[in-house]
Amino acid sequence: MMEITESPGVHLFLYGTLMRGCCGHHRVTNQTFIDNARTITGYRLYDLTGFPGLVVEDSDTVGVPGELWKVEADCLERLNRFEGTAVSLYQLAPIRLRPPFDRFEVLTYLYLHGIIGRDVVIGRWRESK
Repeated sequence: MMEITESPGVHLFLYGTLMRGCCGHHRVTNQTFIDNARTITGYRLYDLTGFPGLVVEDSDTVGVPGELWKVEADCLERLNRFEGTAVSLYQLAPIRLRPPFDRFEVLTYLYLHGIIGRDVVIGRWRESK
């Protein structure tokens, strides 16, 4: 596990196509991977046909697995464009992770549209394919 430092940048929880081994990972390859991580309970991941969407769901009891990264401001701007934050596809929002990352401010992309009829992703995103 890489140590979390106070160096410039944002801690970002990734759970889908941006993770290592996935099709969008090239967008963060020059950033800093910290470690695998998991959200606290209250979040669920849905398959949106080709990409996932993380939503707040109070009934969740396991959380969502993913990766914790430290990304620089210019990378975060590019990721915001890629994730459609300007058109309200996703919203960059604070999220809480399980220990040992529960003391740190972390952001992630929350999906902002309906998930009715979508399949729940069990386990890591790439494992559901």
